[in-house]
Amino acid sequence: MSTREPDATTRVGGDVGELLVMWVGFPLLGGALGGRLPMVADWVAGLPWAPVQGWFELVAGLPYRRALLGGMLLGMLAGLLVAHVGTRERLIVTVDRGGVRLRRDGVDHDLVRRCVTAVFADRRELVLLGPAGEELARERSDLSRGRLRDAFREHGWPWQDADPHRAAYRRWVEGLPDLPPGADPLLRARQRAVEAGRQRDAREMRGELARLGVVVRDEDRRQYWRTVPLPREENPDGR
Repeated sequence: MSTREPDATTRVGGDVGELLVMWVGFPLLGGALGGRLPMVADWVAGLPWAPVQGWFELVAGLPYRRALLGGMLLGMLAGLLVAHVGTRERLIVTVDRGGVRLRRDGVDHDLVRRCVTAVFADRRELVLLGPAGEELARERSDLSRGRLRDAFREHGWPWQDADPHRAAYRRWVEGLPDLPPGADPLLRARQRAVEAGRQRDAREMRGELARLGVVVRDEDRRQYWRTVPLPREENPDGR
């Protein structure tokens, strides 16, 4: 949902309906699933390959009403935990004519309008680019592409329907000669993180690659890269 705030800003995300789904729907769903635990505990306990088999044996030995109540409570607690994590990890975008704030997990990332030359949605990620084509931000989210487009365009931001540099990307394979020094080992380590689902590690290594002038994007656990000029003060040749 996009909302207008008194100071002429537009916020995308964090609407009441989304919170209701998380904090009411998830616990109810968890409670419903947990309530089925007594119905399957005896059957699962009889499977020799089942994990935590002793726990299912314990549940199967409880009186039905006690097991039902316990299963529902555990399911609701699991739903509340999912809601808590989902609330913290959701992206909230607040934009006006002078800047944009990207908030996730209680941390704000602020960018001023004059530093941004392109804004677009790359699959499920919001991307903002700087004057040299460098990535200033790449945030994964489930926010509506249309709502984001309308919010940025409303305040005069350069929204693009696609990545203007998409044709410049090349698929990474180990040992490419055109990469800057030090980039190939980072990409190799990042590939392992991507394949293992270690998103925080992959994000950190994306930042390290950016310092080397390498922009990287992921597609189906494959890495694609392109280079951008380094700022003068970071260029090792001083040119």
